[in-house]
Order: sequence, then C-alpha cells, then structure tokens
Amino acid sequence: MHELSLSGAVLNTVVKHAGDRRVSLVSLRVGRLRQVVPDTLEFYFEFVARGTLCEGARLELEVVEASLRCEECELEWEIEIPAFRCPTCGGAEVAVATGNEFEVESIEVEEAACIAQK
Repeated sequence: MHELSLSGAVLNTVVKHAGDRRVSLVSLRVGRLRQVVPDTLEFYFEFVARGTLCEGARLELEVVEASLRCEECELEWEIEIPAFRCPTCGGAEVAVATGNEFEVESIEVEEAACIAQK
C-alpha cells in the first residue's frame, strides 16, 4: 500500500517541475528492491493526479534490477534473492549497487498554444 504515498511524492515532484504546463508523460526508474507493484503505482498515480496538471498523464516505469558490488574485489552481480556474499571472493563487504532507485527520470509537458500577433 506504500504505492499511494509514492504516487503522491511523484505527483508533487512533477507538478513542481512542470510549471503551469499540462503533463502528458511521467517516466520513472524504480529499483526492484523498492518492492513497488507497477500496476498499483499506476492506479494510485491516476487517483492522486485527478484535478491536477497530471490528470490523464501516462506513467512509464523502468524497473531497475537489483545488483550488489563487492567492496573487496569490485565484482558487481545481479541478485534474485538477497545473498550478501560475493560469489567470486566470498567477501561480505558488499553494497547495493542498483535496485534501490525511485526517481522521476523525465516528464513530457504540452506546450502552451502560441497566439500570433500582428
């Protein structure tokens, strides 16, 4: 259910950057470790966007796979389940390299109609 609060945060960020222009597309990068359900996030985004510049905007998600990096030998590998040991050197000094992202990558806005002046 944390998708509702995430949707609100996305909406606030997008509205802040869109100015007064209607938003048609919001592109997100979401790491697998965030445990976000894409369909649920899209549902709540549509809900919180009602009556705002984002109403009707399409939400596009890029899911970033989770990977770890060994601090000892610098090997980086994708993980299916959290196994926090390097498969090459066996070191336990590992850090999350990818998979924890939650960021607005870009937005597309509609340009205001130009009024020709003579």
